Formats: sequence, C-alpha cells, structure tokens
Amino acid sequence: MLKQFLNLKLSQKLSPQQIQLMKLIQLPTQAFEQRLLEEMNENPALEAGKEEDEYEKDEFENEDYDDYDDSESDRIEAEDINIDEYLSNDETPDYKTQANNYSDDDEDRETPFAAPVSFHQDLINQLNTFILNDEEREIAEFLVGSIDDMGYIRRSVPDMVDDMAFTQGIYTDEKMVEKMLQVIHELEPSGVGARDLQECLLLQLKHKTPTEYVELATDIIENQFDAFTKKHYDKLLQKYNVSNEQLKKAIHEIEKLNPKPGGSFTGNNKVTENVVPDFAIRIVDGELELTLNGRNAPSLHVSKDYQEMMQTYKDSRDKSAQQKDAVQFIKQKLDSAKWFIDAIRQRQETLYVTMNAIMHYQEEYFLDGDETKLKPMILKDIADMVGLDISTISRVANSKYVETPYGTKLIKEFFSEAMKNDQGEDVSTLEIKKILQNTIEEEDKKKPLPDDQLAEILKEKGYPIARRTIAKYREQLDIPVARMRKKM
Repeated sequence: MLKQFLNLKLSQKLSPQQIQLMKLIQLPTQAFEQRLLEEMNENPALEAGKEEDEYEKDEFENEDYDDYDDSESDRIEAEDINIDEYLSNDETPDYKTQANNYSDDDEDRETPFAAPVSFHQDLINQLNTFILNDEEREIAEFLVGSIDDMGYIRRSVPDMVDDMAFTQGIYTDEKMVEKMLQVIHELEPSGVGARDLQECLLLQLKHKTPTEYVELATDIIENQFDAFTKKHYDKLLQKYNVSNEQLKKAIHEIEKLNPKPGGSFTGNNKVTENVVPDFAIRIVDGELELTLNGRNAPSLHVSKDYQEMMQTYKDSRDKSAQQKDAVQFIKQKLDSAKWFIDAIRQRQETLYVTMNAIMHYQEEYFLDGDETKLKPMILKDIADMVGLDISTISRVANSKYVETPYGTKLIKEFFSEAMKNDQGEDVSTLEIKKILQNTIEEEDKKKPLPDDQLAEILKEKGYPIARRTIAKYREQLDIPVARMRKKM
C-alpha cells in the first residue's frame, strides 16, 4: 500500500547581507578598519568623509531601479553620460590611498621606525668574532638557523647532519657538529643553543662567577635535576648534607636564570598584537560613562558622481545594451555602498547597546574595580535586556576589549555562571576564583595548601564547593598543585 505523509518543517535561513552584518559585528576595531579599507577599494561608489552638500533626504531612498522601462519614450543621450570616464582604472582616487582613522583634532605626525636586528642575525654577527674556517662557519650558521625563538635547538645531532647533507650540500659528521655546538654555546644570551631546559640552565650557571652556591646549584642541575623540578627539597638536603639556608641560596641562584634565553632578546622580531580597546568606561562625577572607540564610526557617504550618473539615466529616453549594462553596474555599486553604510550604523548601535547593558549589569564592579563584586552573568541575561539574539551578544563579547579605570579587559571575562553560597545566594564563579586566588597568595609557601584544605577554607568563608571544583578553578587560574608551589 502506498502511503503519503506531509511533513511541515520550519526553517530560517539568513540572507547573505545578514551574514555579512554578523561578520562585521564580530570584528574588533583593527580588523574592522581593514575590512573597511577593503570595501572602499572594491567599491568606488563608497567614499570616506562627509559630503560637501548635505541632503535633507536621500534622493534615491525608496526608489526602485530594478524595473526598467524599455519603451521608445525613454532615451539616453550619449553625450550625457561617459561611462568610460567613471569606470576607468587609469587613475586611483585619493580615498583609496588614505586611511580614515583619525579625528579632525588628531595631530599628523610621522613616526620614526627603528630597524632592529633580528635574534638570529645578532647570533650570526657574534659568530663573525670567532676564527672559523669555511666548513665550520657553514655548520655554525646552519645551527643558528635551527635555533627557535625561545633560544633552543630542538633537533637531534644526527638529524641535523642528515639535513645539512640533503638540503645544504654540507657533508659533515656528528663530532664536527658537536664541536660547533660548543661555539654556539659561547654566544649571548647565555644558554642559547641548548637542547633542553637542563642544558640551558647548566650553560648559564657555567657562565657565572664560581661561588659556593653557584657550584652547589650546578651540581643539583647536573646530577639531581629530577628531584629539583619536583621540589623534593628534603632529598636534596640529605644528599648534599647542607643547611636549609645553603640550599635556599643555591636554589635562588637557579631561580635567577632565564629558561627562555631567546625570548628575552629585545631585538627579536616577533609578531605582537597591540590590543585596541573597542570601548572605554570612565567614572564622571560618580557615574559610569561609556564611549565607543571613534575608529568604529567612520564618516562615509555614497559617491555623488555615481548618484548623478544614476539620475542622468533616469532622466534619459534612450538606452543601448552597453549603456544598460553599465548602468546596472552603477546601480549595483550604489546599492552595495548604501547597504555597507547602513550595516556600519547597525554595527555601531549593536556594539554600544550591548556594552551599555553589560556596564549597567556589572555597575558595582565598574565603580570600584573589586572583582568579587562581579555578578553572575550569562549571555542570555544581556540578550534579554537589549532584545538581541544570544549569538549576537556572543560575537560582541568574544572579540572586543573595554578600557576601564582598572585596565583593559576582554569583555567575555565579565561573564560567569552562578553558584550558591551557604546563604543560598547566587554568587559568580569569578568571585569564588578571586577568593581562591587570594587564599593561595596568602598561604605559607613552606607548607602550601592542598586542594582538600583549600576546599575547607572556602567552605568556612561561605562557599561550599567540592575539592574537584577547587582543582578545576586552580587549573583555570594557571596555579600549580601545592607541591609545585613550595618554596624554601
């Protein structure tokens, strides 16, 4: 028997423009500026700055250009519009080479740039002070090229011997490579070219002026490295038959060493991302004041030339196929420019109302900076306040920063789940983490508190949480276990 079933399925699809708007909302300030420049380069109908003539009404608003009348009564004169003039790529308009990142009162200053020497180039320069033959220099330079940004060589000697033969045509043996490693280990910063942390620390200790405590520290790293890393100080005291004070001073010598010698090089050309706050919160006369970074609100307008071209078409009575294609292109660019300007306005409004809601929700915190006053807050709380979708709130919170009197913060850090205290009141997990962090900072470092004791202390403070929850929060705070927090 043949049966028929009718299934009704409700689905919602976002239009391409809605998707583009969501992407714009997600962009932080610097990425938004880059996206803006790209759009202006792609669309000549979009221009920066204010129009010379302000129109009370957009003359093309509510007009429909999709339906063209091909009747003989409409005629366009060739001399009225020169498409080639407007679509020529021979000249690049000024707006394509200018960034609209500054307000009118910003000073126009040229910033001088230094030309820093890279980490690896500095090592090569140091090699030039050694007397080496051609073979030795080639091997030494290859070894320098194998050093990572932290200052380590993470590859085995046999692997490097093979690599030099296959890729560089340098035929050598492990003995020669080991000899050149000794040269690399003489370079600054001390410890560079080490194969592991133990060798890195030993190289630095051997460059120090020999003292009783440096020698003890060297012996510990060379022969008792495992006990040292696990902080088994009792074993070290018994092994070396020294006093607590002597061991403490030897360990202090080790703690002064740099485990990442390459990372401290001031000329290292690392890519660093400067955080540009998207918002700023200030306290004015005891009240919170929110501002959106002005770089998120550029002055844009639709090209007057393109509008005039469209108007000329409307007023004409004749149209050839070529001219119709050109005008269709003009219409597309005008529509795209108007949509982009409107999308930027919607982005500004969305960012502002979202951050404004967060600011008022966490008003107690923003007024005095006490992190224990951060209230439990989830995305739905803010979405309900401003009438936006949870995913939109997430896009704002995950990628935006706000400058506060207490430093620049990632907005998503203000969100947290709620937990009950012993009074049955909802408290933020951020508050509990802050109290946990303070408790660990105040502990006796000679006898650090294990997780079960930390759980008992927080319970006494009114926060009954399990030991496994303490462990989870401690890991999220990047705090090691008690044994690793122990100090002499």
